[in-house]
Amino acid sequence: RTRHGRRGHGQNGCHSRHQHGYHSRQRNRHQPNMEAEADEPDEQTADLTSSMKKKRSYSKCRDCIARVQRFLVTRLGEDWIFLVLLGITMALVSWTMDYASAKSLQAYKWIYGELRGNIPLQYLAWVSYPLIFILFSSLFCHLVAPQAIGSGIPELKTILRGVVLKEYLTLKAFVAKVIGLTAALGSGMPVGKEGPFVHIASICAAVLSRFMSCFSGAYQNPYCYTDILTVGCAVGVGCCFGTPLGGVLFSIEVTSTYFAVRNYWRGYFAATFSAFIFRVLSVFNKDAVTITALFRTNFRMDFPFDLQELPAFAIIGISCGFLGAFFVYLNRQVVLFMRRPNAMTRFLTKHRLIFPAVVTLVIATLTFPPGFGQFMAGELMPRECINSLFDNFTWTKISGSPPPGGLGLSAAWLHPDVSVFLVLLLFLIMKFWMSAVATTMPIPSGAFMPVFILGAAFGRLVGEIMATLFPHGIVFDGILYRIIPGGYAVIGAAALTGAVTHTVSTAVICFELTGQISHILPMMVAVILANMVAQGLQPSLYDSIIQVKKLPYLPELGFGHMSQYNIFVEDIMVRKVKFISSQSTYREVQLLLDSSSLSSIPLVDSKDSMILLGSIDRLELLALCDWWVSPERRLLMQVRTVRDCTIIIKAWEEAEMDKPMEIDEIRVDPSPFQLVERTSLHKTHTLFSLLGLSHAYVTSIGKLVGVVALKELQKAIEGSTRSGVRLRPPLASFRDIINHNSVPKPPPSSPTAVSSSTSSPSARTASHNLTLLPPATPPQVPSSFTPSSSNLRPLQRLLEGEEDSDDEPMV
Repeated sequence: RTRHGRRGHGQNGCHSRHQHGYHSRQRNRHQPNMEAEADEPDEQTADLTSSMKKKRSYSKCRDCIARVQRFLVTRLGEDWIFLVLLGITMALVSWTMDYASAKSLQAYKWIYGELRGNIPLQYLAWVSYPLIFILFSSLFCHLVAPQAIGSGIPELKTILRGVVLKEYLTLKAFVAKVIGLTAALGSGMPVGKEGPFVHIASICAAVLSRFMSCFSGAYQNPYCYTDILTVGCAVGVGCCFGTPLGGVLFSIEVTSTYFAVRNYWRGYFAATFSAFIFRVLSVFNKDAVTITALFRTNFRMDFPFDLQELPAFAIIGISCGFLGAFFVYLNRQVVLFMRRPNAMTRFLTKHRLIFPAVVTLVIATLTFPPGFGQFMAGELMPRECINSLFDNFTWTKISGSPPPGGLGLSAAWLHPDVSVFLVLLLFLIMKFWMSAVATTMPIPSGAFMPVFILGAAFGRLVGEIMATLFPHGIVFDGILYRIIPGGYAVIGAAALTGAVTHTVSTAVICFELTGQISHILPMMVAVILANMVAQGLQPSLYDSIIQVKKLPYLPELGFGHMSQYNIFVEDIMVRKVKFISSQSTYREVQLLLDSSSLSSIPLVDSKDSMILLGSIDRLELLALCDWWVSPERRLLMQVRTVRDCTIIIKAWEEAEMDKPMEIDEIRVDPSPFQLVERTSLHKTHTLFSLLGLSHAYVTSIGKLVGVVALKELQKAIEGSTRSGVRLRPPLASFRDIINHNSVPKPPPSSPTAVSSSTSSPSARTASHNLTLLPPATPPQVPSSFTPSSSNLRPLQRLLEGEEDSDDEPMV
């Protein structure tokens, strides 16, 4: 029993050991699973923790950036940051372009100098070097952005009027303009930097405004956008020559009809900062010892000019007025000739590089120094011409004798066999047509610097003539003062640029460029006289380009012409207005959209009342008509159609198009700009210029009676101010029905006035079918009203109750 019991115990022990081993194995087998299951939530919590940490760190960084942004905006202000960025960027761009073009011109002169003694190779190098640069500039701009061709100021003037020109303010145009202009300036051709650089600065301002809109939504406002472009124009002129004062004034005169005074400090701050950085970079590059004027002169300050020289300064101003008008005329004729449809222009349009290649070849050949260029200082580059024309030497005294030691570049104007007067005259004549033609090439080019050089040459010519007439100088108070021809050159440069651009601020630019204010009084006299002559003969160069390119523009009104007060909106408005009413069907709206290209269409109450309710944008109406007969709406209307059964669909569309339009489904502008019939041409021009309007509706007691657009206003202004003839429009004689028999009329001054007075009475009735009824109480007569002129309406009409056009409130 014991053995059995032991055996049984052994068996039981063996069984227990087996069970223990089995359970331990099972426990060991399940342990990694349990550990894995336990590790999974640990990993999940770790991932959640790490993600939370990342989110917290990201949110902390974002909060830190937001705090820095708020600090900068509150402490410095968004305007200051934007203006500083704009000034630094444009200073760097201007200095880089000047540096690259200067190195290119140095290489040009070096290649020419190394080939001295071999005339054929010299000619080949002299011609091929600018040819390569001009062709590269033209081809690069044509491939990258054709909008970069030309000056850019006419287009900016149009954009600031409220007209949208596509692709003119993009980064692509910026790159094309900068690279193309640098290549053109490095070629040595008579092209300028100022006009294209205004375009470059405006593009930079527009791109920066889009960047600043990430921090503040104020820069997305269209009114703020106009202010930004105005500041960009000021910076462009200011940092182009380092002339902030004249740059701001010049940009205002050239681009703005009406200037917002709130942008004055912005323009001055950005232009001054940019000009300062531009000159500091020149000092760092060892181009200048300190911050000085770009073309510094050393005229005497104690007695810069005598009163006896003022007639000579006046002659310079009047002559520059005629020369400036002729330059604008010549430039426009070249452009019109190139746009004339004939076989040659079609060939040149197809092969775009031939015209700039021919112009560059002709100019480089004529300025070749060993050839004809020796008689017109052809070896001098544009900036070298200005520095030599502004020097203190009197060339007529040193001509024919050994040149003095400090003559420098001015020795190119002295020829041993030709007089100085002939050299200056040849330079003036040849460079005149060369500059007028070169500025029409399809490259980024301005006309300010070439015209500036021409004016300096003409002033220098007059100065040398004065030095010859007064060889010993002018005696004043017992002291003998000699004539300074360089001062005449400065005055001529300011007068001719002012005549071409129709600006007065060129005088300020000139004294900033030269660093001396001693000649500012005769300079202002010459510039004003030049403007007076040029404005009576031709438009400015920029307005001429606007007219040639057929860009939307508004001509200026002549000062003091009574015709601008005698002509009213009812005389020039379009009476057959295309409109839609609240009862118009979709078919009528579709026909109106197909038959016209109006951007906005007036909405009236009904065809009988013609009460103006507002205006609707064209895109809104197009979208509504497309949706009304679209398949999506047909499905929503649950129209049962059989597949490929177009007859049912067509019938449904026809039925839907005959339904009246749902005005509630579209956005209506409830307050389009409106004028009354008696608004004068002068007031209309002022409103269109100030607000940048493209059209305005004409109403009478709330009824739509006509519309006047920019085209009608332009025709009226040009018809009333061209060639000094003041013509009354055809309806002007019929506007006063009541007083036709009672008030005697002045005799007609033109055949148009006579013919208009004998027109049919039907037009007379049509123009006054909406006359206001006289009020019960007649208005009081203003105390300042004096019926002194026959053109003014007599006092009787005021007592009868008719309201004056300039006193009527604008809706």
